[in-house]
Formats: sequence, structure tokens, C-alpha cells
Amino acid sequence: MASNVNPTVRRRRLGMELRKLREDKGMTAEQVAERLLVSQSKISRLENGRRSISQRDVRDLCEVYEVDDRRLVDSLMQMAKDSRQQGWWHAFGDIPYSVYIGLETDAASLRVYEPQIIPGLLQTPEYATAIIRGALPETAQADIDKRVQVRMRRQERVSDSENETERGPLRLWAVIDEAALLRRVGDAQVMANQLRHLIEQSELPHVTVQVMPFSMGAHPGVNGQYAILEFPDASDSTVVYIEGVTSDLYLEKANDVQKYSVMYEHLRAQALNVEQTREFIARAIHEHERAGR
Repeated sequence: MASNVNPTVRRRRLGMELRKLREDKGMTAEQVAERLLVSQSKISRLENGRRSISQRDVRDLCEVYEVDDRRLVDSLMQMAKDSRQQGWWHAFGDIPYSVYIGLETDAASLRVYEPQIIPGLLQTPEYATAIIRGALPETAQADIDKRVQVRMRRQERVSDSENETERGPLRLWAVIDEAALLRRVGDAQVMANQLRHLIEQSELPHVTVQVMPFSMGAHPGVNGQYAILEFPDASDSTVVYIEGVTSDLYLEKANDVQKYSVMYEHLRAQALNVEQTREFIARAIHEHERAGR
């Protein structure tokens, strides 16, 4: 497996292979768990890539599935070894959304809807600091600084088109609710600078930004934020990511992904187009600057 594939994606690919072996054997996750004297949830987490997979796990599962092909077993064992390597984000310590970062790092495209804030990949450091401090009021300044550093590092996939040239820059499409433009995060100057940055980023060839105005009324995004990640390798299934306060939700079933993808197409169709969006953001900048005088 290519060395530039990050450990989160390695775990997902290995999990998919193990799930296929189980299904080919005609066994349920509960039956496998009973054979190995482990919980059914462990088998599920191994198969969906949410849990680190050891070589011993692979060996035991291959025995249960009666895999006779030694080359296949060796390949899966190597994938397990590679999947335990650390991604760049591990250098920052315990990051609560490390699974998402791993997926985002290897994604080819990201479609995101944000109803309340500017998407993290398009935030300025000052805005990011203010939004994290406001959302997590009991968090120590050192932890806030670490989260901001991680966010800025994540933005390299968008801002540096020369970075990771084999993959190219992340193709980002963001639909942002008008509320995110009007909500003052930090002071008026922080907001004005953030919105200028948003316009600048929207001018990159691989970034598209659209605003969903209040005047549109009810729309498919009223239930909240979500993101759709797609990957360059066709074997890697598309993932819908929904951020939570204490835990996050990852949807990979084809039916779920299809529903969210259709919802996103409706969002894009109902939102302001690119030029209208830039004009709308420019007016919001003026309003923030006027309020700050």
C-alpha cells in the first residue's frame, strides 16, 4: 500500500476487506464476536475503521473466516501494521475529532453545509480562536491554541495548491447560512477580516462558496450542519460526517449517503450563486465595519 495513505484511510480499507471476508463466509458480526469472545461492537468498529486494528486481530479473524490464501493474510497483516502508524495530527496530542481529520486529510472533495459559523477550513486564526473560546468556555488557553494550530494545519489542503501534489488541493464546496455572516464572533474587525478572507478563498479555482439567505425560508439544511467527503480511490466509500457535542456520526451506507447528497444538491440550487454570494458577503463586511465604528 502506498506510504502516503494516512492511517485512518488504511483502517477503513482494511475494515472493508475484513467485512467482505465475513460476509463471504455468511457470518454475522455477533457470530464472529462469540467465536472470538469479544463484543459485537468491537467487530463493528474494526470493520468501519473507527478502531485501531492489530495484526493479532487480523490473524484471529482470518482463522475464523478460514482464509487459506497466505498472500492475502500477509497483505492484510501488513495493512494492519501500516494502519497503526500515526498521522500528522497525533503530534498535537489528544484531538477529539482525529478520525474526521484523518478522513479530511485524504479526501479529494468536501461538500459542507454550515448554518451557524464559517467552515473551519475557511476560518482566520482570530476567528477560529474566538469561536473555540465561545463554544468551549471552560477550555484552557493552551488547549484553545492547540486546536487553532490543528485547524490552520488542516487548511493546507485548501490554501496550498502545491502541497501534496499527487492528490492536488482539496475540492471544497461550502454552503453557508446567512446567520454565520451576521453572527459577530470576536469583535467587528475580526468579523470583517474573516469575511474578506472568505471572499479571497472563494476565488481559488478549487473552492466554491455560496450563501443561503434568510429570505429563502425553509430549506433542506434546517436540520443542521453536515459534510460529505469523497475520496480519490473508488474503493473508499463516501462518508457523511455530522459533528456532535460528545460524539460524532459517520454515515457510509449508500442509501444514507444518497439522501444527504440529494439534500446538498437542493441546497446548492437554492443558495445564492457565486457572484451574488460575494456581493452579499461584501455588504456584510460593510455592516460589521459600520457597527464597529
